[in-house]
Amino acid sequence: MKTIRRLIYGEILAAIAFVATGFLALFFFFDLVDELQYLGRNAAGALSSDANTYQLRHALLYVALLIPSHLYELVPISVLIGTIFVMARLAQSSEYTILRTSGLDPWRALRLLLALGAIFVILCFAVGDYLAPAADRSAQLLKARYQGRITIGQTGAWLKEKQAYNSYVVNVGALSSDSEMQGVRIFEFDNKGLLVSITQSPLARFAPDDSWLLESGSRTEFTVKAGQASGADQGRDSAKIAINKIERFRWPTGISAEMVSVAVLKPERMSTIDLFTYIRHLNANGQTAQRYEIEFWKKVFYPLSCLVMVVLALPFAYLHFRSGGIAGYVFGGVMIGISFFLLNNVFGYIGNLQNWQPWLAAATPGLLYMAVSLAAFGWLVLRH
Repeated sequence: MKTIRRLIYGEILAAIAFVATGFLALFFFFDLVDELQYLGRNAAGALSSDANTYQLRHALLYVALLIPSHLYELVPISVLIGTIFVMARLAQSSEYTILRTSGLDPWRALRLLLALGAIFVILCFAVGDYLAPAADRSAQLLKARYQGRITIGQTGAWLKEKQAYNSYVVNVGALSSDSEMQGVRIFEFDNKGLLVSITQSPLARFAPDDSWLLESGSRTEFTVKAGQASGADQGRDSAKIAINKIERFRWPTGISAEMVSVAVLKPERMSTIDLFTYIRHLNANGQTAQRYEIEFWKKVFYPLSCLVMVVLALPFAYLHFRSGGIAGYVFGGVMIGISFFLLNNVFGYIGNLQNWQPWLAAATPGLLYMAVSLAAFGWLVLRH
């Protein structure tokens, strides 16, 4: 059995590595072509010839840092295509028939492939939860250093926090390459929902004691006094607005640097822990977290799709091939992998629009393909 395992695992690992390398080279080329338009530009977006411009070596480093994100997306597809190719080739050359006569029954073959799939589940989870988020954040900071700040849209990121007596709505315009916040506005409300103050600052930093340090800003305070018991303005409330310049202002808050970067970056580029922490923050402050919950469950279920792919590839070993017919089945495997990737994204958007249960929207593509793979296994393997 060790010899059979060594044979099948060696063939499949080589095929998966070949397929993944081919896809990554293709994505690397496309990303590099897309980055060529920014060469020679500085942070202001103007063409320049000084050392602070975006050069080819920066573009190559940026594209290289995107490879882990592409690898995370391509692992299940590569597992499917590589395994289908090996299983179909073994069937075409009658090697798999010899393995079956040597005692490799369908259930043993299934366990063999599931063990290999479990290895890729761990690999996919490690890349998607640790390597890809760190590399992608470094890529964004590199690009921000030479092309400008990191932001989402014209208004930036919005966050909300409830404290002991008041609640706050925070707007961060952008993040700089050294993780400084730009264009910060803090709206303070009392427990009745009335606006108490607005603090604005062009620059803010994260302090080590879980607070923000705002510099060279202004603070506008709104106070309302109840009407006097006598006099001409009897019964009328008076409002007062005070605007003060601040050189340095410390704001204690539980909104960490990770939460701000999470709000600025796309949710699919976040790790599972960051997503879970941010979801708890949104729920605690009465904000909708549907989009982030779907991405969280996709992070949980997506690596498990490697198991679905190896089960889906096993029936190809029990097909009877004519000469040259293997190419069509490999092409079919490519189409199945692409359809799974597209369906996984489509169900995420549909679940967000239709307000489905987040885990159901994330798990549905995998469950559908698991049903198809088990049906194919039962029909082609067990029945025939």
